[in-house]
Parts: sequence; C-alpha cells; structure tokens
Amino acid sequence: MVSEICLHNATVINGYTTMKNCAVLIKDYKIIDVFNEVRFAQKKFPANVRFIDVKGAYLAPGFVDTHIHGIGGFGTDDNDSRSILKMSEILPRYGVSSFIPTLYSAPRDEMIRGIRAIVEAMGKEKGARILGIHLEGPFISPARLGVQSEASLNPVNLKLMDELWEASEGKIINMTVAPELKNMRHLALHCIGKGIVLQAGHTNATYEQMVEGMQARIMHVTHLFNAMSRMHHRDPGAVGAVFIHPELSCEVIADGIHINPDIIKFLLRCKPIDKLVLVTDSLKPTRQKKLPLIANSEEVYLDKCFYRKSDNVIAGSALTMLDGVKNLYEFGLTLEQAVQMASSNPARIMKQEHLGLIAPGYDADLVIFDKHFNNLYTLIGGVLYQKGKKLCE
Repeated sequence: MVSEICLHNATVINGYTTMKNCAVLIKDYKIIDVFNEVRFAQKKFPANVRFIDVKGAYLAPGFVDTHIHGIGGFGTDDNDSRSILKMSEILPRYGVSSFIPTLYSAPRDEMIRGIRAIVEAMGKEKGARILGIHLEGPFISPARLGVQSEASLNPVNLKLMDELWEASEGKIINMTVAPELKNMRHLALHCIGKGIVLQAGHTNATYEQMVEGMQARIMHVTHLFNAMSRMHHRDPGAVGAVFIHPELSCEVIADGIHINPDIIKFLLRCKPIDKLVLVTDSLKPTRQKKLPLIANSEEVYLDKCFYRKSDNVIAGSALTMLDGVKNLYEFGLTLEQAVQMASSNPARIMKQEHLGLIAPGYDADLVIFDKHFNNLYTLIGGVLYQKGKKLCE
C-alpha cells in the first residue's frame, strides 16, 4: 500500500495564486509539503513514495459543491441512501471531492426520510465525501417557489426545526430560508446556536427585510437572482441587498442560463471575490442519457438547463463543477478566481476549515485538470481517482 504520493511538474492553483513547476507531497491523507521543482530535484524521498508527473496540468483544491440535488440519474429526491452513495461515486469525475446533498421542501415525514437517507450514507462513501445536509426549505416564500410545491412549505415552526435537526443527528450544515417570514428571527437565532449557515433564498423580501435578516446572521444567499425579489430603484430587494452589502456572500450558477455571463462580470465589480461561491444546483438527470428525465417526481427536459415539461419553468441546472469553472473562465474571470469560487470560498463559508487550500495541514482533496478542462485525477483524502475510479490510496 502506497503511504505517500508526490504530484510534481504541476501548475498549482492553491486557492488564491498560481505557481508553475511545483510539487505537492501527500502523506496520511494530508498535504505535508508544497515546493518547487528545484527542491523536488534535491529532496530525498522514502522508497514507498508514488510519483505522478502531471506534465504541467493544473492542480487545484478539490471542488466543494454546497448545493446539489443529484447527478447521473441519482438524487436526494429518491430518499434512499444508495442514491446518495451513487452521487458520491460519480462526482469525482467532475473534480468534486466533497458535497452537501440538498433537499427541497417536502411534507414533514418525507423530509425526515430524505434527511435520514443522507445521514445513513455518511461515512460509507466510495467517492466524494458528504459534508452534511443542505435544506432548501421548508421555511421559504410561496411567492418565490421556483419548482417547489406550495403544499410542502411551512410557516416558521421551531418544533419542526428541532425534529429535522434530530433526524439529521446534527448534520445540517446550511439551510435556505426566506428572511421575511413571521418569526424568522427566532428561527435564525435557534439555528445559529446549532452552527447552521443560513442562506436567504426563495424569498420575496424587501430590502429592509434582508437587512433585518443580516442582523440575525442570514449572511449567505441561495442561487443569486433566481427565486428572489428583484432589484428596483425604490426597493433594492434581495438582489439589491447582495450588491449593496459586500459582507453578504452568494451562490452563483454559472451555466450561462441562470445568470447572464456579463452580469457575473458586473457582480465581480461590486463584490469581493471571496464572497462568491460556484454551485451546480444540478438535478438528478444531470448527465443522464436514458429518458424520461425525472426530477423531484416531475418530468423535465434539457435545453442547456432543465425545464419543467408541464409549464417550461426552469427546474435546475445540468451543470458540473468542472464545467462551471470552465464557464467562469470563458466568461472572463481568471482561472484563480474560478477555482477560488469552487473550492476555498465554499469551504470557508461552510466552516470546513480543513478544505479548500493547497497548503501543509489541509486535507489532500485535490483535482488535476488540463488546459481543456478535462479531469485527469481527483484526490479525496489522498485517495487517487481517475475518471471516477479509485486507483490507490
């Protein structure tokens, strides 16, 4: 069994900058050193080190998808741990080393089944690691549903929140809420005590209500522009709050449909780069070839993103994280900015301090891709995957 891996001749994007002709040494699932090729040539290595020449390819922190419903015909809406584990197996093909499975609003018992399915899968992964659970509801606005069902929503209810938390065994990491709902402040303070990251989304909040939400530490925003109150010169709304307040962070779905590419470039003029998080919001039929395409029990069709067949409403994206990084780069961002949005930013905002950078002491979660954005390898805790298949550890 190989206990150490040395990736060399790499172009390292360590989360903020790029360094050419570098090497990264991995031992016991951690990054233990990062050095240039001169030191690589001089360094003495133990006999059991496996050397991998990446031939100048990009070496970046593993991507962290904090908002994903499914991929490859498997999704959280199956309410089955086997589907969550299949998602885990598929995601390394697209550079994802960790993810937060996301559940839509649903009746109480169904939400609890979905939560328990994710909890049951945690620790059994054969691919990308499950960090925890993202609840996209049920405390959201009926005026900004997207494709969610109004019948599945709930007014703010601390007892229900505690039941969901108990079912999760404390594994809820982030939760999308509508700041304007009655008693939301009580819920927010309740969730903060549990360490949950609150996100404003599926919200019809006024600007003042968004500011009130910020005072209760609702400081992250779900899929910016989508399913939220628009910006108006008399009421900036949820969108305006994101532009006005640099301290707010937000998700970006970079498929070119959910947000116009020029708007993403404009967003960068207004927001610090460390407040932007690339997500896929991908649905169960993403990269699925077999028909029909079903997401959240409804038929959808694919036209660059998924639309609900019954009424042509956008249902979610068909994006992968690697394609999202590629798109951001083609939209005009630097590669460093795109990688930061996919790795260090989501890790930091979701309080995963062991992830998101290529530096000694961090988990050996890495992705290696070429100049055409083809995935060559993904490492998850030092375990090497090629085209989604485990090679060694």
